[in-house]
Amino acid sequence: MKLRLVLLPLVSALMFTGAANAHQIWLEQTSKAANLYFGEFGENLREASPGLLDKFVKPSAILSGAKGDQALTLNKEAGSFVLSARAGKNESITAEEANYPGFEKKTGETVVRSIWTPAARLVTSDTVQAPKLTLDLVPSGKPGEFKVYYKGQPLPKAKVGIVVQSGWSKEATSDDQGAVKFDLPWQGTYILEVHHTDKTAGERDGKPYDVASFVTTLSLAQAKGIKPVPAGPAATPNK
Repeated sequence: MKLRLVLLPLVSALMFTGAANAHQIWLEQTSKAANLYFGEFGENLREASPGLLDKFVKPSAILSGAKGDQALTLNKEAGSFVLSARAGKNESITAEEANYPGFEKKTGETVVRSIWTPAARLVTSDTVQAPKLTLDLVPSGKPGEFKVYYKGQPLPKAKVGIVVQSGWSKEATSDDQGAVKFDLPWQGTYILEVHHTDKTAGERDGKPYDVASFVTTLSLAQAKGIKPVPAGPAATPNK
């Protein structure tokens, strides 16, 4: 499998009014709280409120573990949504925004109506996880190996990127079973990202669309490895 140093662009900037670059959502947690961010992890950009964070209508989150699934509440603060619980050992959190505003792109006389569904998963171990999100990225049970699923089925030939906050990144393509594998040389947080476009028409919230785009991230923290390169200065949020 060939790996190359590249930051995987997730989705066109046309999806974000006023945003100049591709964006993602991702989950991080400390010893005190779990947070859902919107921006560009590898560029140390976290969108704020007032600002692009207000584009999110009603994000949802679920904590999954040995006791089953638990719906979490999200409280929007200036720089993130704060979740009502953290993930413990062998637990995971999934989050998504299924109500992000749709948009149209006109080319000549043709109008293409599109929707975008950003989602995120956080894991605390490489324990096997069952897919729950429409587009999901989960640990396979083997260190450094992950699997991509779309609507519960393995997704082959999906481009998956991995990045740390210093900007170090790599990209790989999933095999026929949806699997990708990465070396994880650094201590600290890694964000994996995958995107998929489905040109099957449908409806969301009673409004028709022609194209559905999905972007999902997977967050994991590693205690062992090379001391991480410090992140660059925080980027200025878009208005």
